Amino acid sequence: MLQFDIITIFPKIFAPVMGESIIKRAQEKKKVRIRVHDLRGYTQDKHRKVDDRPFGGGPGMVLSPQPIFDVVKKVKGKKKAHVILTSPAGKVFDQRIARRLAKYEQLIIICGHYEGIDDRVRQKIVDETISLGDYVLTGGELAAMVLTDSIVRLVPGVLGKRESLALESFEDNLLEYPQYTRPANFRGISVPNVLLSGNHQQIEAWRKAQALELTKKLRPDLLGD
Repeated sequence: MLQFDIITIFPKIFAPVMGESIIKRAQEKKKVRIRVHDLRGYTQDKHRKVDDRPFGGGPGMVLSPQPIFDVVKKVKGKKKAHVILTSPAGKVFDQRIARRLAKYEQLIIICGHYEGIDDRVRQKIVDETISLGDYVLTGGELAAMVLTDSIVRLVPGVLGKRESLALESFEDNLLEYPQYTRPANFRGISVPNVLLSGNHQQIEAWRKAQALELTKKLRPDLLGD
């Protein structure tokens, strides 16, 4: 079972996402375990303060090292945990990284916030820093949700059909082919005839061609030079 331990100063924000859909069913089937930890519960400050002003001056506040060091030490099990920090300074998350992370037994995700965290956390605790892209969010909570959702669905047994994973976008560096359902004609727009033919060989060839065409048009960077 893959265990997620998410460290945040806003633990309540996770309940709506972690308690619905595929993530909820994955927990019920005991394929994954997700625990959310309130960083304020680990501070030694009597006012439950977890941040302070940065040395050298500057705007904003920085998350202090003490509560983060203590909570990570507490939640680490006997298994070798992989510790992730969400930060705009990290490597950009993609499907390849998601597949790799899905193979771990325990992932600890530290949600960055404010102007960042004391860098001694990154130096001594963090194994990998991950970003969703070249933009800044209010905090790392949304990034932690995205990581968790993307990784959970790759855990064996979470999705009903393994072939559904193989045909998704970003597998083989291609976007997924267009999908259609009933009715065959909707407001004058018809489903491609090949999908109605029943010829599975022709359908597969059409889908591969469409996936390549879409990738060339929308994400040519995935195809390389």
